[in-house]
Amino acid sequence: MLSVLTLSTSIALLTVPSMEISNVPFAAQNGKMCLFKLQEMSPIFNVQVQCMLMYLLTIHHQFKLRRNTSQMMKYSQMSLQMNSLSSRPQAITVKTFTEYPAVSASESVSKFGVLARVRAPPLDNTLPHHRAPIDVVTVLDVSGSMASKLILLKRAVNFIIQNLGPSDRLSIVTFSSSARRMLPLRRMSGSGREDATSVVDSISAIGGTNIVAGLKKGVQVLEERRQHNSVSTIILLSDGCDTLSHNAQNRLGYLKSLPASIFPSNNTSRGESKQPTFPVYTFGFGSDHDSSAMHAISEASHGTFSFIESINILQDAFARCIGGLVSIVARHVQLKVKSASPGVQILSIPSGRHKNKIFDQGHQAVIDIGDMYAEEEKEFLVFLSIPVSPVVDGEERLANTSLVDVSCFHKGSVSMDTVQVEGERVQIRRPPTLSPIDQVLCLEVDRQRNRLLVTETIAKTQRMAEMGDLKGAQALLAKQLSNLLTTASSRAGDDLCNQLEAELKETRERMETRELYERSGRAYVLSGMSSHSWQRAATRGHYTAISSEGGNSDTRTTTSYETPSMTSMVLKSQILNLAPRE
Repeated sequence: MLSVLTLSTSIALLTVPSMEISNVPFAAQNGKMCLFKLQEMSPIFNVQVQCMLMYLLTIHHQFKLRRNTSQMMKYSQMSLQMNSLSSRPQAITVKTFTEYPAVSASESVSKFGVLARVRAPPLDNTLPHHRAPIDVVTVLDVSGSMASKLILLKRAVNFIIQNLGPSDRLSIVTFSSSARRMLPLRRMSGSGREDATSVVDSISAIGGTNIVAGLKKGVQVLEERRQHNSVSTIILLSDGCDTLSHNAQNRLGYLKSLPASIFPSNNTSRGESKQPTFPVYTFGFGSDHDSSAMHAISEASHGTFSFIESINILQDAFARCIGGLVSIVARHVQLKVKSASPGVQILSIPSGRHKNKIFDQGHQAVIDIGDMYAEEEKEFLVFLSIPVSPVVDGEERLANTSLVDVSCFHKGSVSMDTVQVEGERVQIRRPPTLSPIDQVLCLEVDRQRNRLLVTETIAKTQRMAEMGDLKGAQALLAKQLSNLLTTASSRAGDDLCNQLEAELKETRERMETRELYERSGRAYVLSGMSSHSWQRAATRGHYTAISSEGGNSDTRTTTSYETPSMTSMVLKSQILNLAPRE
């Protein structure tokens, strides 16, 4: 129990306006948890203040609950009446942008860009089942090379254990020369969480590295389940190459022995398999891990590859991944595009690793987006051909041309009810002569085109680097950087363009020499390609850490596509790292 003096101190901290507050303990403001850092104070005092504020917040909420008991009873009755309505999944929103607002009526355009932005709804914590429960299997490398990293590995896995919900289930598989299921799938509440923590504490490191055996065991855990949570995933961690399965002549040949449920190309049956694919989120530690294999596994299974250059940021990397997985609010998302006028044809949709299909002679298209995290955004450029505006009644041309109808279909994360979102019909004006305003390029379209061009360039330079042409790769990166800086969105100071600029520069630095590329360049580039291909955040390099002095210890990482849930979980991890340990 905190003393009256302690409570008074915490109240003073909340009410004194002149005190500098910017990042570490939690405080209540407008019903939300806000993160602050008390500058010029020791970490120990910061932790004490966190405890005080959390305790004060608890008392505050208890008082409000007692005072509003009658109101809560009325609210409960109202909730019962509206139960069927509130249990419906929230809908995704779709917004569209055209490359230009108008095209001359007498002209045709062979490649006109329309951007479709898909945004998932936020988490609704007022509902009892506001997100999809998950089954997670951690497949952990405990070979001899991991001995010096075990303390931080255990700490990071314990972070996962503490931040999964009571409906989530966790299994722990370890591998060295062979694989072992240390913990069957257990719900992370009560004894399940305690057992998981005990298993983590018992892990030791010895032996070789058999990644294939570890993944097979992880898949076995999921395939042999009698009960299923709606989302299933595998988290793979390793600091080395598979020493027992691969050979020098075919370094990645051992991937062919992986189960088809995580490596679909290994499916031996004819036709497309109906077997579900389990996403594998791979994490490669240090300079000796097999980044090519980790990237290939994550890409094939619809996961992401994170490059952990320093083991010290492992917990933050886990936090980012878990922050997304525990916030899935929409499943099996599909974006549908349909031509809205004769002659308007869908030419191409560069959608990365998201599968797309153009059919009906270019009049329809579908993009499979998959599951989406709360408030996650994904953007897709749809390239169209636009004909000359037709003449009406032999005298006038149409003032507008309807280009496409965009709609979205998805299922709720828990109920699996189908939700249909009808987007706007995309139109452009067709004046006889274009005004200066008609020729203003849409920055949203331009920035997305920049992302695609930069991603394509980096992928090409990675192939060049693999063939030993580092000089050519450097020249191509420099050219793309120069082109990026001349674009409208970059000149406007767009945040994404600034990140792309930094990424090009960092990639050039890591391709300066063969030795540097082998040590970190390959992993850095592949992790970035993974992130861009799925438009989903992954950790690479050194993550930006919050220092006690208020500065950034390192900013050389890309956190594009990060969602609020991811950010919140990473901040939680960093606060925990600031706390003194026994």
